[in-house]
Amino acid sequence: MAAEKITKRLVDALKAPKPSTDGVKVRETFVWDKELRGFGVQVMPSGLKSFVIQYRTAEGRLRRSVIGRFGLMTVEDARDLAHEKLVAVSKGVDPVAAEAEATGRTTVAELCDWYLTEAEAGRILGRRRRPIKASTLTMDRSRIESHIKPLLGRRQVGALKLGDIEAAQADIATGKTAKARKGSRGGATTGGEGVAARTLSTLHAIFEHAVRVGKIPDNPARGVRKLASTPRDRRLSRTEIERLGKTMRELAAEGEHPTGLAAIRLLLLTGFRRLEGLGVERPWLDEEEGAVRFPDTKSGAQIRVIGQAAVNLLLEQPRTESKFFFPADWGDGHFIGVVRVLDRICERAKLTDVTPHTLRHTFASLAGDLGFSELTIAALLGHASRGVTQRYVHMDEALKMAADRVAQEMADILDGKETIQHLRRRGAPHAQERQEAGQQAMLATP
Repeated sequence: MAAEKITKRLVDALKAPKPSTDGVKVRETFVWDKELRGFGVQVMPSGLKSFVIQYRTAEGRLRRSVIGRFGLMTVEDARDLAHEKLVAVSKGVDPVAAEAEATGRTTVAELCDWYLTEAEAGRILGRRRRPIKASTLTMDRSRIESHIKPLLGRRQVGALKLGDIEAAQADIATGKTAKARKGSRGGATTGGEGVAARTLSTLHAIFEHAVRVGKIPDNPARGVRKLASTPRDRRLSRTEIERLGKTMRELAAEGEHPTGLAAIRLLLLTGFRRLEGLGVERPWLDEEEGAVRFPDTKSGAQIRVIGQAAVNLLLEQPRTESKFFFPADWGDGHFIGVVRVLDRICERAKLTDVTPHTLRHTFASLAGDLGFSELTIAALLGHASRGVTQRYVHMDEALKMAADRVAQEMADILDGKETIQHLRRRGAPHAQERQEAGQQAMLATP
């Protein structure tokens, strides 16, 4: 309704919205004051009239709040109170959030929004006392919007019980918040025990951050029992790697996405995490040292040694204007469709339960089969250092040799070639051993 000067006479004359004749639900109507912007009167279909204020927070969120009921509060008192609150808004204060916090009425959704705003501004510190990474916040936002808000968003934090939180965890595990993929590019929202446990960890962390800065008095998730998810230890056997490689060659001949095929091969040759492999930039490759210098990873900045087969694969990628070895089909980002390509390959190869992380497990498994130690494998995978010794295992010759050996073995299996490890298992001598044996035979010949 058009803005008018709100007076007692005007409010008395306001009528309740008329019932709809087309079955559409009737909503409340508003009259806004023409002198005090953001001050108005709300009229409900029942005829109830209330004074309200409406404003935007410093973060741009639209807020609307009832400040009193007409009949219990005069127009003059309502105007004075509205003026006081709107002045606070002009100074950057969110009066609705401040009152909710003071009375313990902050909702889970409001607290999650506060966390995302503060974390994105770098004002909340995460692991190793550093600002929370953008990739972590992306996952947090996804869990908040997909699972936490639908199940607990409207609940007041102060009224939550452990049982409420564990019930939400059970709902996520059983797929209550799962949603199908939207369109051709949107991601699906899944459930399951792993998703439920990780979502609960996110919620617990949000509450802990809020407690530490005095946003809420206690963490209602403290002591909650998280589901023990079954670790995913799927890895490809030698036979499955051979089948995967054969199928990749077949699909390449049929026009499968070359960037996706190359990215999958790199993940197998290096053990990189999915986004590490897809996001490798050309300046990061140290060709002479045989390493990729990541400015940031899940475990911080790292120099990751890779085998010569992996270096060659990167150098073989067509040069474009993009800084990435695996550029997106459009835009300035890196390629993101590797999961779809991998799914098509595995469907043709009749391989099940294979994800990009399976390729990382497969790399580690092959390194173990070749006899390399857990410390060496951890260094190749870029696991966080757990001791003083491991900090120095990053660029030594032994590690370079290990990276070369594993990458070449993986490449030979993918390409359907006989490998050193395979020959030894069948009892065939190593090429160098055959050469030495031949030389000894020649010397022994009279």
